[in-house]
Amino acid sequence: MSEPIPVTRVVDHGTAKLMPDVDRERAWLLTVDGAPQSYVDLDEPTHLEFEYARRLGHVLDVLADPGSPLDALHLGGGALTLPRYLAATRPGSRQDVVEADGRLLDLVTEYLPLPANARITPHAADARAWLEAAPDDSADVVVADVFGGSRVPAHLTSVAYVREAARVLRPGGVYLANLADSAPFAFVRSQLATLGTRFEELALIAEPGVLRGRRFGNTVLAAAHHPLDITALSRRTAADAFPARVEHGAALRDFTRGARPVRDEDAVPSPEPPEGAFGIG
Repeated sequence: MSEPIPVTRVVDHGTAKLMPDVDRERAWLLTVDGAPQSYVDLDEPTHLEFEYARRLGHVLDVLADPGSPLDALHLGGGALTLPRYLAATRPGSRQDVVEADGRLLDLVTEYLPLPANARITPHAADARAWLEAAPDDSADVVVADVFGGSRVPAHLTSVAYVREAARVLRPGGVYLANLADSAPFAFVRSQLATLGTRFEELALIAEPGVLRGRRFGNTVLAAAHHPLDITALSRRTAADAFPARVEHGAALRDFTRGARPVRDEDAVPSPEPPEGAFGIG
């Protein structure tokens, strides 16, 4: 019997590797320059291996009635993990995926093909440029999971960028972002302040150890013009194999106090992770 073998390819922004999971027959880990980017199980697209991906999935689960389709715009593609999840949990969803690394996108779609019935359209383009050209009120959810290497690019952190995201979202829509930071959370706090210039409702989801400043890690931010179902979201994140906390309301306002919105001219990438923070092997 033939066993799947790793695939290595030079892409636009580094060296990508697809590595098979020995414990799951058709599951793959995608890394770029050694940093884990995505995990996909082709036979079970609802399996979200990474903690941050499950937290994004928890928010997607509570956005609308179970199973109802959504129009989604994904900024950052990776191995198309979240689009596959949404296609499986909300059949009929229309999804655009924008990935700046065209050769990475080619690698993923060649070796990890999308389901035939999934309405997922990948695009090789810059996330902000695509967002600026997108129609008003065209998405129920915008998911931003964009990393240049291990850092969020500066041009995806400003008030001007958030203004475009708010324009593209429908009135009942939700903006989601995967970010990485550590105490004292200067970057995450600035992003909350920036989102607050356009959205009335904000929530932060993170593992308690990250929130307590014990380690560098991922945080998921959610922003909307309407109240989020914090009770349902908190229940799901607390029941996860790696429980997370949902911060919102007065506690989140206290957390953000003193942070200033980011202008394009002041924007910087997210902080460089400490050595080994997201590496493998």
